Amino acid sequence: MGKASRRKGADKKAARAARVPFAARPFEGLPGETGWVAMREILPAATARLTFSYDGSEHTATVATVLPLAWAGLHRTDGERFIATQSGAGSGDLSRDLAAALIATVDTEPGQPVVKTPAVTAETPRLQDLLTGDAPELELHDGFDFWIEQDELDEAAAASLEQANSAVTPTVPLPAAQSAYWCRIGERTYVRWVLPHNEDEATAALARLHAAGNDALGDGRLLGAFRTCGLLVPVWEVDAAAEPASYDGSMGELSSRFTEALESARSGDALTDEERRARAGLVSRQITIR
Repeated sequence: MGKASRRKGADKKAARAARVPFAARPFEGLPGETGWVAMREILPAATARLTFSYDGSEHTATVATVLPLAWAGLHRTDGERFIATQSGAGSGDLSRDLAAALIATVDTEPGQPVVKTPAVTAETPRLQDLLTGDAPELELHDGFDFWIEQDELDEAAAASLEQANSAVTPTVPLPAAQSAYWCRIGERTYVRWVLPHNEDEATAALARLHAAGNDALGDGRLLGAFRTCGLLVPVWEVDAAAEPASYDGSMGELSSRFTEALESARSGDALTDEERRARAGLVSRQITIR
């Protein structure tokens, strides 16, 4: 076999090894699945503490929504490790990509970033293989000051951080429902709710609520929903003049109505004609974020 043929064969073998099974619902099975999805798609500046096991040792790290320059990870000089959920495209299995970044922070010298997500294969562990402990407790921030250590900023870096902080979308959790968040985008305000259920069942439940006229969030109207990481995220537009906390009671009531509709959807009861039309309308307005 000639050198070119051997090289071509090696390239094909490497390509096969690099193939990773696509994971439509990458965080399924993790405690706090909806929190992971929220950090990936709708939270601008949030962190959570992680514990994980790798190479026979226990480690800690912080998962953040974003790191400087869209880095995949960071090992700070003080020993603190970070990974970012919003660091660009990867292999098709976000859980495996984030696990690879987590491992890279262990292997990276203090003071150095993990500039991009390391290449992964089907043999690369997933977060489900590494993480220990309960669901991460998300902490929302007004900016990205958590990036830095004390007194390490020069004037230029401080100006850059200030610019990043000014671009953060104001976001507030609504405690009455898991992974429901009020946010202000421009002059308008919305509530986005990451649902932990099967997409088809969640869509059917929303359709039942819409057909019955029970899908409002206080004075807010349901605009539609988008799909991401295998979950459904309905979106309501709410009064821009109202305080976020004023919707928490309405969120609790809506959550109860949704649970009832979901149980009905899971029972196998067929949708009525009106509910089927409502479902078709919801599906036609859905977008999928990969």
